[in-house]
Amino acid sequence: MAPNIAGSASGGATATQNNISLKGSVKIVTEFFSYAVNSILYQRGLYAPEDFKRTKKYGLSMMVTSDEGLSKYLNTILTQMSGWLSEGKLQKLVLVIASVHTNEVLERWAFDIETDQEVVEGKKRPEKSEKEIMLEIQAIIRQITASVTFLPLLSDPCSFDLLVYTKKDTSVPGEWEDSDPRYILNSESVKLRSFTTKVHKVDTMVSYKLLDE
Repeated sequence: MAPNIAGSASGGATATQNNISLKGSVKIVTEFFSYAVNSILYQRGLYAPEDFKRTKKYGLSMMVTSDEGLSKYLNTILTQMSGWLSEGKLQKLVLVIASVHTNEVLERWAFDIETDQEVVEGKKRPEKSEKEIMLEIQAIIRQITASVTFLPLLSDPCSFDLLVYTKKDTSVPGEWEDSDPRYILNSESVKLRSFTTKVHKVDTMVSYKLLDE
């Protein structure tokens, strides 16, 4: 997305406007979900460390999966979510971590999405610098990385599911299944930072099961 630059009459200063398009916002939010999910799976040890490779994003050193099956699964979901973001139909993404042995939900990472419908309908084009958006996302990724300091140790082998919430009038592919919310009984919640492109706003929260005393 090229910035719209207007020079002053005197030539002594320039003012930069950063127009955020719907398409540009969808790309930013979809990428964030990809890196956030990868980071959670790595930090919480759901896959072996050797199943990840290091890359740079948001000015940070990030870990992304090198497992072909997991990559294909995530890409399929993210591609579908990208379409729903474009239509203003996506409301929430939830990553659920559960015990393989008991199927009990131990952690629930919720990403709530608010969409400016006027942008989706083409009635306005908001402005926000990409640098500012990246800094907001960087802060969330740092919090996800630091979450191991307060989240209980996952001692059982665990699996994960991705739950996607959309508006009721959304067309959903046949291979998608209905799911219950997978809430956690006796849980604690921690709200993380949020970011906004001025088209989509994403709020992040992690809930976890309190350990029995």
